[in-house]
Amino acid sequence: MSHKPTITDSLQFPADSKVPRALFGVGTVGILATIIGYFFDADQFFFSYLVSFVFFTGIALAALITVMLHHITRSSWGVVFRRISETFTSNIWIWAIFVIPILLGIHNLYHWSHPELLEYGGADYDKIVSGKTPYLNSPFFIIRQIIYFVIWGFFGYKLHKVSVKMDETNDWGLTSLLRKLSAPGILIFALSVAFASFDWLMSLDPHWFSTMFGVYFFSISFQAFWPVMILLVFYLQSKGILSDTIRQVHIYDLGAWFFAFTIFYAYIAFSQFLLIYYANLPEETLWYYHRLEGGWQYVGYSLLIFRFAVPFLVLLNREAKKNRTILAAVSILVLVIHFAEIYWIAMPVLYDHGVNFSWMDITAFLGLGGIFFGLFFRRFQKHDMIPKNDPKLDECLSKSYHQ
Repeated sequence: MSHKPTITDSLQFPADSKVPRALFGVGTVGILATIIGYFFDADQFFFSYLVSFVFFTGIALAALITVMLHHITRSSWGVVFRRISETFTSNIWIWAIFVIPILLGIHNLYHWSHPELLEYGGADYDKIVSGKTPYLNSPFFIIRQIIYFVIWGFFGYKLHKVSVKMDETNDWGLTSLLRKLSAPGILIFALSVAFASFDWLMSLDPHWFSTMFGVYFFSISFQAFWPVMILLVFYLQSKGILSDTIRQVHIYDLGAWFFAFTIFYAYIAFSQFLLIYYANLPEETLWYYHRLEGGWQYVGYSLLIFRFAVPFLVLLNREAKKNRTILAAVSILVLVIHFAEIYWIAMPVLYDHGVNFSWMDITAFLGLGGIFFGLFFRRFQKHDMIPKNDPKLDECLSKSYHQ
């Protein structure tokens, strides 16, 4: 006789929770402190802002592709987590506001925006940058940012809205609409994220290029997404939320995906390095050269150790993927080193003579992070925390009874 699972948890995040307000408070203070820093060092302000902006935007984008993959593959394993991902994606259209400082700081961030580099015969004329002006120019850069966030905002908002509507109507026919949105969405997502990574990070050094940079950015963002999911679930359950719905087997699934994308990240990062090392072209190798000197090399080596070797060796054990203490510790480690990797990619452009850390790096992170998660929890309060009428929910819950 089959056992049909039942949900005993409340599916509503506490409406009286002060978490969103507290996060918005932290975010506001952090943003204001960073803005004050602008008047002391404008270049540092924009670079610190860019690093944190890319950190949190990457998490939202990883959530978006996760939701679309769930729908297109009709998977059941992650139904209990999907509303968390959907909530991140539903706020992308609001998060678009925070790309504005990047647009205002084009001249501070991007060397290719300096007009003297394009004056043929001038003392600062740069032939390489001049040759890339059809793509690397300020008007087109701004237009591309608008296009990216319109695409991501549309898919994120629509996928969340339809999923919530299915909760309200119990219309399983909406799953077909979710798949129809996700199928082209995956392709459009892949192209737009690749070009966004070129714009935000790769074009900081307009002489350098890597055909793998788009998938490299995707790999670092997607690996960092799973620790965020793990820590959010642990936080919710520490407050007695969804403690019976999200069970041990589901925690194991998160650990397994975390482990899988740790390997994927290492494969992509090493492949990019190996191709550039093997080709040995000056315009490509100089990018790594500048990040393996002046103290930056220690950050680079720490990526190998703490972003791949430690998580890989720890999570290789099956039991470690179920151990909440181990998962939490490794998740925090990877998120710290994820920030360090984005920092390692961007900051040598500003500090090419050695590592330099500014207080604005901290305030920008706290500011954007507070707003990012404040938006998440505010939206999370408004709807059920799991898609309660999803046709795959029973299968997802039943999994825990058979393992």
